[in-house]
Amino acid sequence: QAELGKPQRNRYTLPGFDFSYGLYIHGTDGGVPEAISHWNTVKPRTDLVQKMPQDFITMNRSALKAGYTTAHEFNLYYKAKDKRCKDDKYSHLKRCPPKVPADFTYGITTRPSTPLFDLLQHKYKELWMEQQRALTAALQGEKKKVIILQHETRTTLLRKHPQPAKVESFWHLPRLEKVGPHLSTFPNPDVRKKAFSA
Repeated sequence: QAELGKPQRNRYTLPGFDFSYGLYIHGTDGGVPEAISHWNTVKPRTDLVQKMPQDFITMNRSALKAGYTTAHEFNLYYKAKDKRCKDDKYSHLKRCPPKVPADFTYGITTRPSTPLFDLLQHKYKELWMEQQRALTAALQGEKKKVIILQHETRTTLLRKHPQPAKVESFWHLPRLEKVGPHLSTFPNPDVRKKAFSA
């Protein structure tokens, strides 16, 4: 048991001063003689080879051609003739090169030379100015059309000439319009007239 009020002591015995800690890697820690005398080759790992999935479409087609119809017969056929899907990663390397005519030239065609005569006459500036004039004329024509359409709408007409406000009248049943009151809380008709006139 640990002593009361003191930390627990370490009971492990450490090696001597000549002990070196760490792992010894064979082939790298031996220096130049070991590197020259040994060939460290990497062995291929079999678990990295990807197993392709089964090609059930091809197997089903060939099983039907062979005359199998039940599920049990299909399973037996899968075990007997196991066909895997083809790896499409490197299929472009297996393809033969495309057929190209004998006088075909690879590469990018050269750019046509710049017409210096058009540059000296400022032809590109004139073309750009014409395009800008045509664009502004088209925009102005569209604005005029929009303004004409706005004058013809009912909303703009009602804004200019608003209709008179309708007098709100409450709707009553026609048979109840001429019915007099059943209860009168005024002491006499004069007081009632005076109250309604106020």
